Amino acid sequence: MLRELLSLFRSDTPLAAMGQNFAQMLAVAHDMTLKAGEIYFSAEPAAPDERTQIYKSDVQVNKLQRTIRKQVIAHLSLGKDPPSLPYCLLLMSLVKDVERMGDYAKNLSEVRELHPAPLPDDQILAELQEIRRGVETAFSASATVFETSDQERAMMLIRQGRDLTHRCDALVERVARSSYGARSATAVVLGARFYKRIGAHVLNVLSSVVMPLHKLDYYDERYLGTDEDDS
Repeated sequence: MLRELLSLFRSDTPLAAMGQNFAQMLAVAHDMTLKAGEIYFSAEPAAPDERTQIYKSDVQVNKLQRTIRKQVIAHLSLGKDPPSLPYCLLLMSLVKDVERMGDYAKNLSEVRELHPAPLPDDQILAELQEIRRGVETAFSASATVFETSDQERAMMLIRQGRDLTHRCDALVERVARSSYGARSATAVVLGARFYKRIGAHVLNVLSSVVMPLHKLDYYDERYLGTDEDDS
């Protein structure tokens, strides 16, 4: 189904404009995530204009979401292209995921207000840096994987992404057992949770490449090449 959707995105149909807006929305949210990571891990507090730019980008993501929703509703109201209904449903689901990525990136950029000093320079933060790189890599690849409907790479990234979510949970447990003060513990736990949520929504976009519409956001183990079952 995704290949058919992509062909419509590249056509002269109304869905093409929706596809362009979705691509732009994904790109803006990705840029927000990269900038938020720089602010979060920086040794110095963010400059006011850096935070302002993230807030402006969040507004842009929200406007694009509303635009796409309006386009979908207008397209379906005409009732001239019933076969496009599944694609419209898919797009409505995906734009919500991208909107949430933008929100969590904004939240991540705000954490340093709670902890203006540099974050602890230890193994816990090194692990969080690795998680950050994994999430950013998957996010960077998601647009190309979606555009090319690359199922093999999507499944690889989904497996890696699921591992990152487990690592985020384990990291929170490590912080709970650490000697961190309240500010450091709060900042690192929030960082881990926000990266987990951004990564989870990236996985939802990737799932559209390999899963049927009714299982969007779920990762059927039979598609991922394991022996577990999913009903």
